[in-house]
Amino acid sequence: MIVNLRSFSQKVRHNKKNLRSFLTKLEKKPPSQLHEMLDAVDKSVWAETDCLTCGNCCKKMTPTFTTKDLKRISAHFEMTPKAFKEKWLVLDKTGDWHNKTQPCQFLDLTDNKCSIYPIRPEDCAGFPHLTKRKAVDYIHIHKQNIQYCPATYKMVEKMKVRMSELNGQM
Repeated sequence: MIVNLRSFSQKVRHNKKNLRSFLTKLEKKPPSQLHEMLDAVDKSVWAETDCLTCGNCCKKMTPTFTTKDLKRISAHFEMTPKAFKEKWLVLDKTGDWHNKTQPCQFLDLTDNKCSIYPIRPEDCAGFPHLTKRKAVDYIHIHKQNIQYCPATYKMVEKMKVRMSELNGQM
């Protein structure tokens, strides 16, 4: 399904507080079957989401580049990790390496494809982290991502419906 970023932004503006509140409740008192519910919801979310019609994560967010990422990607460009960092990255106050600019320098804005997709950072490869093991450990990430990622937003909406069906209103 094609993602309309304008309508997505409006939905987020109207529902972000409510969805974050739901996630906070889920984080404080996770159901025992949380991961199984996420797995089921994940399949339906991806049946409805085409990332290439969106690319919002690459336009509005930046991955954290690990040491392993830096070695792999800089080698692809025949650069040293140091030269790669100087050209493309900035060190944040927590000691993590991030893109200097947004959108991502490796995003092709004509088709929302990543020019380094096969060697992209691990953070990008795992995004949006919908069904990570120990799902409760990623709820704080989902709170951030609902405003950028339509798939995360849909996942939280669907989880809220499932929890309501199982437990009455949450």
